[in-house]
Amino acid sequence: MANVTTHQAADDARNLDIKIYVDGDIVHRDDAKVSVYDSGFMLGDGVWEGLRLYNGKWAFLAEHMDRLFEAAKAIDLDIGMTRAGVIEALEATRLANGMQRDCHARLMITRGVKVKPFQHPSLSCSGPTMVIICEHSTPSLPRPIRLATVPHQRGLPMTQDPKLNSHSKLNCILACIAAEKAGADEALMLDINGFVNTTNACNFFIVRRGAVWTSTGDYCMNGITRQKVIDLCRADGILVVERNFSLVDTYGADEAFLTGTFGAQTPVSEIDGRQIGNGALGPVTARLRELYINLVAKDVA
Repeated sequence: MANVTTHQAADDARNLDIKIYVDGDIVHRDDAKVSVYDSGFMLGDGVWEGLRLYNGKWAFLAEHMDRLFEAAKAIDLDIGMTRAGVIEALEATRLANGMQRDCHARLMITRGVKVKPFQHPSLSCSGPTMVIICEHSTPSLPRPIRLATVPHQRGLPMTQDPKLNSHSKLNCILACIAAEKAGADEALMLDINGFVNTTNACNFFIVRRGAVWTSTGDYCMNGITRQKVIDLCRADGILVVERNFSLVDTYGADEAFLTGTFGAQTPVSEIDGRQIGNGALGPVTARLRELYINLVAKDVA
């Protein structure tokens, strides 16, 4: 069975001709380049946001800007723009590509070009680098996702805080590789205490006896879609808990699903070779999808 990913999209030839924002210029993708001395390329020193476009508007834009600026402050990175300036650049990129819907944006900011190829941040003295990639992107998942538990953990905040949308993603990449080697699509990662935490790319939920469970959030990216699902559960009378739970709880779940800006709510059919529920989209996940679609429509109306 061929592998799929939570970011799998339908092929779109228009993406061969998109225009990309690079430090104030909007250029054809073939001309979109950054220096080999850039902090992001050299050291993974930067932060990013992923956004989706619906009806000509970016869903939950305020929350994404909050997270971007909070992350930049956390790593002592001066973006060099106001929130309004970043949004203006994002919109300019969208309009240059004539996009109205089914678009995914990756907004990336690094500490900028270094004068020497070493890590000290004082060597990045030219100001930040900002790149915005907007692609035509319609999710196209042929089946639910299969997960495999891997030895790679989401670590402690004093090492690399997993709450940061950092360019340094090697830990998650290694987790994904391990899952693929095990014959799965993506990795299920545990926290330092051995509790189920997140996947290499998305937040993770299970459903047991009608109740929705997710991790405490202490060792994972506190995703915007994750929080929207929690809020929707509470508003709709679905019991939702943020708690520690183990693989035993997970294997016995009635449903499991992932959340993220791209895929919204992605069903999980199998974990470590064990079928979850009936292996298909479950009723609680389907209900949350419906509620989320309505929430997005309200946000971009």
